[in-house]
Amino acid sequence: MVLYNFNGYNEEEFRNLVKNGNGGQNILKLCIRAHDLGVQGTGPILSRMQDLGLDGVQLVCYKVYEEIPYIPGAITAPKAEEIGKAFSAAGVEIPMLGAYFNPMEPDTAKEQSCEQIFADYLRLCPQFGSAAVGSETGYFYKDGKILFHQNRTEQAFQSAVEVFSRLCDVGADFGSQVVMEGSYCHTCYDVPTLAKARRVMGRSNTRVAFDLYNFMDEANQGDYLHILDQGLDTFGTEILLFHIKDCILTNGRPPEQVNFGAGDLNVPAILKRIKASNPEAVLVLEGTTGEGIAPAVKLLRETWQQL
Repeated sequence: MVLYNFNGYNEEEFRNLVKNGNGGQNILKLCIRAHDLGVQGTGPILSRMQDLGLDGVQLVCYKVYEEIPYIPGAITAPKAEEIGKAFSAAGVEIPMLGAYFNPMEPDTAKEQSCEQIFADYLRLCPQFGSAAVGSETGYFYKDGKILFHQNRTEQAFQSAVEVFSRLCDVGADFGSQVVMEGSYCHTCYDVPTLAKARRVMGRSNTRVAFDLYNFMDEANQGDYLHILDQGLDTFGTEILLFHIKDCILTNGRPPEQVNFGAGDLNVPAILKRIKASNPEAVLVLEGTTGEGIAPAVKLLRETWQQL
């Protein structure tokens, strides 16, 4: 990949920075959601990636390609191959395709349509040059409000298991992995529940997108390092990627997300734990946008190298 900006470093400094100080081994893979770049289409995405010195994207096609709407059958094999080849030629990886939907959606027709879109991407992973498609585990809601209590019932748990088991069976035929992401307000609301769901499913092609912020609420936010330790101990190398966020912690209120590096989280402590568990971790900036991206990349690169 040819880089033009280097985030304020000269080329030699940047090349040294992307290494973790171990003789060039265990190089950090630093990625971002493509739609957080604020541009549309392959060319502009790759240009921004080069300017920022990023390694890959979590690609949600219908958020960055006007010609790919969010409907079943919208993505074709030729289009997937075109995108995959362009990204590969630029040295930009696609560790995961995003096809996020709500498996607990009460509108059955809508749920089935979204599930079909997810299945479409599973079938086309090889063309994209990716290996995985991911989604959160979903939630019940009414009148626009999430039903927290109902999301923690056996009914919710079994519904999530059923949907993701079907998707794993689709992916298995194409060598594709189904990535599950937990959240405190969803059916897999903590680390043990997500682990239980994967165990009950009994599929070998599930992986985890670990999002520490997603598991935090007003009650447990002070214990975020314990939550991270629990996730690393439970899932280990089955964590495909880490969603990297920052937030402001306020007693009595849920944490408020901000651009990475602008919040209260202990970045060195978080990265030290991740690196010890997975020296070749894939980190995906999520929700850091605009002028916040470049300093976030610099902070992550520097901190990772110094650990």
